[in-house]
Amino acid sequence: MNARLSLVFLAVCFGVALSDNSKQWVLLVAGSNTWGNYRHQSDVYHAYQIVRSHGIPDENIIVMHYDDIANNKQNPTPGIVINKPNGPDNYHNVPKDYTKKTVTAKNFLNILTGNKTALEGIGSGRVIESGPNDHVFVYYTDHGNTGILAFPTGPTLTVKELTDAINQMHSENRYEKLVFYVEACESGSMFRNVLPDNINVFATTAANFDESSYAWYYEPVRQTYLGDEYSINWMEDSDAEDIETETLQQQFDIVKKKTTKSHPQEYGDQSLGPLAVGEFQGRVNSNATVPSRRSVNRGSGISQWDAPLDVLFRQIQAAKLPSQKLALQKELDSIIEKRTFVESVIRKFVSHVASSHEQFEKLMQTKPAELKNLQCHHDLVHAFENHCFDFSQQQYALKFAHVLANICENGLNANVAIKAMQQTCNGLAIRGRID
Repeated sequence: MNARLSLVFLAVCFGVALSDNSKQWVLLVAGSNTWGNYRHQSDVYHAYQIVRSHGIPDENIIVMHYDDIANNKQNPTPGIVINKPNGPDNYHNVPKDYTKKTVTAKNFLNILTGNKTALEGIGSGRVIESGPNDHVFVYYTDHGNTGILAFPTGPTLTVKELTDAINQMHSENRYEKLVFYVEACESGSMFRNVLPDNINVFATTAANFDESSYAWYYEPVRQTYLGDEYSINWMEDSDAEDIETETLQQQFDIVKKKTTKSHPQEYGDQSLGPLAVGEFQGRVNSNATVPSRRSVNRGSGISQWDAPLDVLFRQIQAAKLPSQKLALQKELDSIIEKRTFVESVIRKFVSHVASSHEQFEKLMQTKPAELKNLQCHHDLVHAFENHCFDFSQQQYALKFAHVLANICENGLNANVAIKAMQQTCNGLAIRGRID
C-alpha cells in the first residue's frame, strides 16, 4: 500500500485529517469582566497556553479578554492568573488583540467571519483569515441563557447571529473543519436543533439547553472561583493526554463523565468526532513539558448564578474586622435587593404580555420552549436590552431571558411584547452592576 493510500485508509478508519498543509486558527473569548468573574478570563488564559504550547503560532491565535484581572487591586499576585489552586501562571505572553470595550459580540462576529474592513482601527484589527483547507477552533466562556451569550460590553450575541455567521463561513469556504467549545449557562441552546450536521461543524457545550453551568475551584486567597467545571475538565485533559492521538469524541466523553454538576452536550457533524484533538488545539505533543498542569483535588462547584453570592458569604466569614464584615454584608444586601427588583420588573413585563394567569405561568416557566423562531427571539433580546436591562451590566437579568424565547415560541406577537417592554421599563434605571 503506497503512502497516499495509507493516509486514505487511516482517514476513513480513524478520522485522521488529510490536509497536511492546512492551517490551524484559534479564537479564544472571555465574555465577562470584574474580579467576581475571574474564572472566565482565567479559563481563556489557560486555553491560550494549551494551543500555544502545542505549536499553534501567535499569528493564528486571536484572544478577546477584558484584561482587568491580572493587575486588579484584588489580585494578591499581580500579573499572575491561575486556573486551579497552586496552579501555574497562565497570563504570561497572552496576546491583547481585543481588550476592554472592544470585547463585543459585533467584533466577535467580524473576527470569526474574517471581516477585516469592519475592524480597522479596533484592537489589533486581526481576524480569522482561514481558507477552505483550514481548521478553526473557537472557545467561548462566560454567562448565557436561552439563545444568548453575554459580552462585557453590550449588546449580547444571539443564536441567530451565531448561526448566520457559521452559515456565512460555510458558504464562503472559510474552513475545512470548525469546532466550538462553549462554556455558559443554557449553552446547549446555541446549537440545539439549529446547527446542521452536514457542514463540517462540531460543537460541545458545558450545559444543555435549560441548566446552569458551574463555577469551580474556589480559592480562599483570591476569594473567587478560579475556573469553570466543563472548561477545566477539557483543558486539564488536553494537558494530560497526547492530543495527537486522542480524538474529539474521546475528549468529550471524558469531559462528560467528569462534569458532575451539568450535562455537557455535543452537536453538529458527529463525523468529526474521530479527528484528533490536536487537529484543532495544536499538532505538537508537548505533554512532557506541563506535568504540573494535571488535575488537583476535585473540590466542589456552584452554579454561575449563585457564585457571586457564595463569594460574598465566604468573604464575610473570612473577614476579621467588624467593619469589613459590615461593608461586605451591605454589598451582599445590595445585590440581593437589586436582584429582587430585576425579577419584579421581568414578572411585570410578562404580565403585560400574557392574556391569562395560565399563560403568565407558561411564559415564566424555567424550562424554555424549543427555540425555533430565531428572528423573533433576536428582535426581542435586543429590544429588551434597549428598553429594560443591558445584559452586559445587569447579568442577573440573563437568568430570566428564557421568557423571551417562551414568548416567541408560544405564538405571541413580537411587537406586542416590545410595547410591553416600553410600558414596563420606560424611565427605568438601576445604579450599579447586578451580578
